[in-house]
Amino acid sequence: MEFEQLKRAIEAILFAAGECVEVSRMAMALETDPSEVREAADKLLDTYSFERRGIRIIRLENAYQMVSSGEMADYVTKALETRKPPKLSSAQLESLTIIAYYQPATKAMVEQIRGVDSAYSISALMNKRLICEAGRLNVPGRPIQYATTPDFLRTFGLSSLEELPEIERVSFGQLEQQEPEQQEAQPQEQM
Repeated sequence: MEFEQLKRAIEAILFAAGECVEVSRMAMALETDPSEVREAADKLLDTYSFERRGIRIIRLENAYQMVSSGEMADYVTKALETRKPPKLSSAQLESLTIIAYYQPATKAMVEQIRGVDSAYSISALMNKRLICEAGRLNVPGRPIQYATTPDFLRTFGLSSLEELPEIERVSFGQLEQQEPEQQEAQPQEQM
């Protein structure tokens, strides 16, 4: 398939889909190599951005999506009478951060790091489609594991999870070991 025709086909697919479309899915439909799809989609992304068009194409890990330009958000909102998504509470942001960095993460893991019950926050994040179920952990009780969604990437303006800032990760073994050490250290200080 000619490169210009490939770009037009990708443009049509992304417009019609209204959601992100995996590169592999487009490559299969267009009977071409995924690297050619990425190259053509990236070219479209650059073109829309350079020309400051009302629509943009964004990359979300191994998928692309056509969206309205952020510069046009006020006009789109007024025309479609949509409301801004509700803000996230600090508890929801903390839970979302833990899931984003440690995914797939269980509710127990989130609660261990936060130190408080997180059932409501996780439920709210699921309703806002920022996280989704990502299978079950293979331990007794088989707890649900959670991971972020493409909506998470879109909401925070990321094209992949690699763009998250670096953090110092908590080791769960260290958390469990620190508690007994602190208990031992306290009696020595009192002597």
